[in-house]
Amino acid sequence: MTKAFDGKHIIVTGGTGALGSVVVGRLVEQGAICHVPNTHAEPPPHFPHADHPNVRLSHNIYLADVRTVDAYYADVPELWASIHLAGGFAAAPLDKTEAASFEELLETNIHTAFFCCRAALRAMLASGTAGRIVNVAARPGLDPRRGAGMVAYATSKAAVAAMTVALAEEVKAKGILANAIAPSTLDTPANREAMPDADFTRWVSLEAAAETIAYLASPANQAMSGALVPLYGRA
Repeated sequence: MTKAFDGKHIIVTGGTGALGSVVVGRLVEQGAICHVPNTHAEPPPHFPHADHPNVRLSHNIYLADVRTVDAYYADVPELWASIHLAGGFAAAPLDKTEAASFEELLETNIHTAFFCCRAALRAMLASGTAGRIVNVAARPGLDPRRGAGMVAYATSKAAVAAMTVALAEEVKAKGILANAIAPSTLDTPANREAMPDADFTRWVSLEAAAETIAYLASPANQAMSGALVPLYGRA
């Protein structure tokens, strides 16, 4: 039986993280060949797909370096989709936020997404085929009032949202669809550890987020572009 992503090459940045591991698992189940850039020199011990035949794990890939990104994308054949889950979070009142912390959030959230979007777009245009780009914004990036206490983070994610919509408009005639999810709190081990008294049932499950991402990246998505998909759970 034909699977949704049979033989399609997909890059998943942040693919070794909590959400990324679930996304990669879902994609390879549907026949995708997943290319996963890893910042470190070795596979993270918690990444469950390192030995999967359809997972291409590359090490020492620093996504905030534009030359590294361009070279990495140039080595992926017939790129169908690029999913950008790499990013970071930090919360602090604005008057307590150091310049270095702000620059780090811009680097990990918007610089990496921008460089990867650009490299993916160039690869797709060069191949002359359709493609899919999926970014990750955040609820505070869409609703800045929820960014109180995390202004730097909200700013970086608002930039991701704006970039996604502008890109979608730019490439809408070329068969390339660009979208982003905008989750509230994801139900990850790290978030549970950081907020042990929270009601986890109100958070967004990794499986639900992965399902949405997989649809946006799939050939089945024929018309959705420029969407900032709110994934707020019951929050």
